[in-house]
Amino acid sequence: MDKDFQGKVVAITGAAGGFGQDFVKAFSSRGARVYCSDIRADGMKEAEVLGATAKVVSVTNRTKVKDWIAGIEAEAGTIDILINNAGGTLATPPRLLEDVTYDEWDRIFAVNVDGTFAVCRAAVPAMKRASKGRIINISSGAGIAASRTKIHPYTSTKHAIVGLTRQMAAELGEFGITVNSVAPGFIPASPYTKRLWDEMPEAAKHDHLQNTFMRRVGTPGDVTNAVLFLASDASSWISGQILSVNGGIR
Repeated sequence: MDKDFQGKVVAITGAAGGFGQDFVKAFSSRGARVYCSDIRADGMKEAEVLGATAKVVSVTNRTKVKDWIAGIEAEAGTIDILINNAGGTLATPPRLLEDVTYDEWDRIFAVNVDGTFAVCRAAVPAMKRASKGRIINISSGAGIAASRTKIHPYTSTKHAIVGLTRQMAAELGEFGITVNSVAPGFIPASPYTKRLWDEMPEAAKHDHLQNTFMRRVGTPGDVTNAVLFLASDASSWISGQILSVNGGIR
């Protein structure tokens, strides 16, 4: 998809690697003014090489999030496209429900759900005043069904992202703002998911591919293409939707 985002102001969280880094590259190469954040300083240096204005910010720090968004608005104007990508399993192991610790539960919710809410809360007022905007929340296949990860807090947060997406869409549509979510299937993009795929027995890999209509593993570019579409004018009458990017699953 060759969409032109010349001059558009794009803010991306969780941009240090995986999907986020691919988002930065895609929008920067299409003329957007990209601002991104992550907790990893090394990843932010790579984002700057790709053309973004990068800052080390944890989405769990509400004050820092508010200041980051305000800084973007002061420098570049209203954010046109907001992509909430920060989050993940945070290396949490799968456990039986009764063995999940409160610390694990709270830690994942703080990043995946509270962080997304904090970023949206900071950016939405200016979008409403401008009567325009695209908000894209990265959920997961774990946000619409039980997850193969078997990680209770992760699955719960991704379902919460879906709910937040739909509620914001219902509220913000009258202001010309669309809110959608992309729900990727299993894609070896982060160090964690790459390791999972590399360590997966060949028989399990075979079964995974046989249960995928397209018979291949997804790539970050597959997710980026979906994000570019939802960020473009071509999606101007699409809101409150969850776009599964999984190659088709049985």
